[in-house]
Amino acid sequence: MTLKIVVSVKYVPDAAGDRTFADDFTVDRDEADGLLSELDEYAVEQALRIAEAVEDAEVTVVTVGPEDARAALGKALSMGADNAIHVEDDDLHGTDAIGTSLVLAKAIEKTGFDLVVCGMASTDGAMGVLPAMLAERLDVPQVTLLSEVSVHDGAVIGRRDGDAASERLQAALPAIVSVTDQSGEARYPSFKGIMAAKKKPVETLDLDDLGLEGDELGLAGSYTVVEAAAERPARTAGVIVKDEGEGGKQLAEFLAGQKFI
Repeated sequence: MTLKIVVSVKYVPDAAGDRTFADDFTVDRDEADGLLSELDEYAVEQALRIAEAVEDAEVTVVTVGPEDARAALGKALSMGADNAIHVEDDDLHGTDAIGTSLVLAKAIEKTGFDLVVCGMASTDGAMGVLPAMLAERLDVPQVTLLSEVSVHDGAVIGRRDGDAASERLQAALPAIVSVTDQSGEARYPSFKGIMAAKKKPVETLDLDDLGLEGDELGLAGSYTVVEAAAERPARTAGVIVKDEGEGGKQLAEFLAGQKFI
């Protein structure tokens, strides 16, 4: 029987570029270059490693986002994923993590799954709550923040590293896992992989396909909303302390004035 692995990925603004808010305080994605979230690359990598280790497996990547989000799917397909699902609908604009988890859960239910793999967080919102929300909506166990993961005999097995100890965790399939940036370096797409990705199927779904209504999503349906935003102050010249015998004292006074000590 084919092991069905689904990877949830996100198209995010490039952290190296300038990011601004639109008039409704959502991220102005038209003004920023986007890419596959780096932390989701680790999820794709682990899904591919699991698929390579079993006899028969299929890796599907799924994302929710505007038309440009297909670029994130393209990167995952060029890494080696078999197919992709893109949920795109104008009514999704401004949807928060809670709403996104609902949409993803419906899409994952529609395609079917044995294992869902997520990154530990997105590089834009950095909330890290989506895997738990998906597990709740899909009514399956979750094993999160893994630095090592594998599938054996109908169960997912992993290692979670803490500051003082490591845990060995296990859950029966179907299940959801999230992996950290310590789980293994993501592979670079080869030229062959990039060319092959252009022929792999990408299914596009909208809210009607998922049986969802627009008024329960988007800005109007979000539980969290940004009410105000301000530009970061321009960088000012630093304070130079000349040591003429009392440099240490001046430095301590400066740090105390900034409440660093």
